[in-house]
Amino acid sequence: MLLHKIIDQGQTNDIALVDHGRYVTYGEFKEAIKHCRDKLYDLGIRQGDRVAIFSRNSVEFIYAYFAVASLGAINVPINFQLSTREIAYILKDAGIEHIFTYKPLDIDSHHIDSKEKPDFHVGIPQKVTQHNMKVFEFTQHDIKILDEVDESIKEAPELPADFDDNKPCVIIYTSGTTGNPKGAVLSHKNLVRNAEQMIHMGCERQHKVLCVLPMYHCFSWTCSVLYPLSHGAAVVILDSFTPKETIETIRTEKITDMYVVPSICSLLTKLASAEDMKTLRLVVSGGTTLPVQIANDFINKFGVEICEGYGLSEASPVVTMNPYGKPKVGSSGPAEGNDVPQGSEGELVIKGDNVMLGYWNMPEATKEAIDAEGWLHTGDIAKVDDDGYVYIVNRLKEMIISMGENIYPREVEEVIYRYPGIKDAAVIGVEDKLRGQAGACFYSMQEGAEMDIHNLKQFLQKNLALYKIPREFHELDDLPRTSTGKISKRMILEDFLKRKNLN
Repeated sequence: MLLHKIIDQGQTNDIALVDHGRYVTYGEFKEAIKHCRDKLYDLGIRQGDRVAIFSRNSVEFIYAYFAVASLGAINVPINFQLSTREIAYILKDAGIEHIFTYKPLDIDSHHIDSKEKPDFHVGIPQKVTQHNMKVFEFTQHDIKILDEVDESIKEAPELPADFDDNKPCVIIYTSGTTGNPKGAVLSHKNLVRNAEQMIHMGCERQHKVLCVLPMYHCFSWTCSVLYPLSHGAAVVILDSFTPKETIETIRTEKITDMYVVPSICSLLTKLASAEDMKTLRLVVSGGTTLPVQIANDFINKFGVEICEGYGLSEASPVVTMNPYGKPKVGSSGPAEGNDVPQGSEGELVIKGDNVMLGYWNMPEATKEAIDAEGWLHTGDIAKVDDDGYVYIVNRLKEMIISMGENIYPREVEEVIYRYPGIKDAAVIGVEDKLRGQAGACFYSMQEGAEMDIHNLKQFLQKNLALYKIPREFHELDDLPRTSTGKISKRMILEDFLKRKNLN
């Protein structure tokens, strides 16, 4: 099945999309995609073209994505929080000629090869240059034009008969730990099959699913948009997360399902009442590992189980997810086929219809990620219990080797979160002349709480082997996060090293 056909499961008069009080039925949704498809074809977009979407969550974002896919073109969603340099890199690397934006994309003089800014609404080609790159052009369009019907535009032709679901549908640029991001190419089959693989989460026609995480991220796109639409359910859209608006929307729209990150769970536990959350039947946490303490606090207050999941962009992204009604706190859900003894640790590898086609224009990187037998190597260390549930121990690259001992920050962080008053915590490996590496703990405190490092160390000594206890402790007002709510260890480490060098 091609991606834009996924909404054929919806009933014509049922609500498909809700966007700040605006309600769109499945029938209206299909008509909108048809008009958008014609408009994009009229703009010159053709099969195989890469089309960027630079926008916050909105009905128009979904229209653009589906219409691009229906033409056989390739979507390139871009994180709207990236710097100008990072955006320019993606535009150049993907060969973008058309970009739909929710606001004029401000490329400064360092990146633009002309004295005048482009006219946002009429789409004058903009020339952009970047370090060691040739000048290239792209045309910028206001994404809101996709909500305007123009009957004078001719109907776009159907896709050729040989266009199948193995063709590319989207390029997701993943933020690597070093260097420029890599573009993971996902096919129509990758996305549709991944949505189908979520069947055990029990979404039905009468459900309302909150989409509050950014749609440019495939966790939000597959779980909060594609999955509910494939079952004829309603997607309720928020353009960003703010606690007050999110709680109000859950209550007034009677949200049943939501896919979030741990920080949102933590804030809802602090600020929402049990009455606010009473319509929820399913809460799924992903994006980063869910601390057990945060999960237990949420469950105890609201009486709703959190089904933690695990995934990565290269797998569309869902790999495993705790099934509805059978979750295990601390686990990422069940999996099959393990080559190490149960309970032992090993690298998690993946094979299936959800695994990407490869990295855009990076054959060597693709070979490193996907082996000759088709297994995607995640770089994550995991173990499986007697029931077949997977537990992510740590990122392979984040593992700290201190005096020859392997230390997994996730394990240490789980214990730190149990200490009274801790709001956020991150354990990162830093250079140590004696040990090679040592753990450094960066943490923030809940409002009104104070830290006694001596007491914290005593608490850790009772719960961890001595070699696992961080050698350094640094309190921060807040830990920096990525746009999807994940604590950014890269930013923490960069700031730490910068301050260390200044001293």
